[in-house]
Amino acid sequence: MKSFFLLLCTCMTSVVANASGVVPSNPANDVAVIKQISIDMGDAMVSGDIARLDELFADDWVAVSAGKVVGKASVLSGFKSGGDKLEAYELGPIDVQVFGNVAVAHGGVSEKRVRDGKDTSGEFVWMDLLEKREGKWVVVKSAGDRVK
Repeated sequence: MKSFFLLLCTCMTSVVANASGVVPSNPANDVAVIKQISIDMGDAMVSGDIARLDELFADDWVAVSAGKVVGKASVLSGFKSGGDKLEAYELGPIDVQVFGNVAVAHGGVSEKRVRDGKDTSGEFVWMDLLEKREGKWVVVKSAGDRVK
């Protein structure tokens, strides 16, 4: 849990530094698009749609989860090989704040997952940092942790 909060603080510092005084504007269209990205990400993981995950994650995307830092290539490889399989998920409410071309989305999720043959299902909290690049929102950083 400490790693999640450390990443949260780091990401929020990055948002503030990048936004340089930009007040959260939360344009309805951007908020809706970002919420849909969260849904699309889960749907793509369940269906094994690697091409869609590749679109949603920026090339420089990294995540912190269970005390590990992972990059885009290793996560996509896990889904391709079947070593990581999200069987089902249910998102809770998603909170989004938009700061110009940077946004933060966070929420909770209940998931049924098998990773490397081991059941890792449970309840989790997550946070994504997104950036609008070339007119399109992409996930650039993620963090998550199991709810105890």
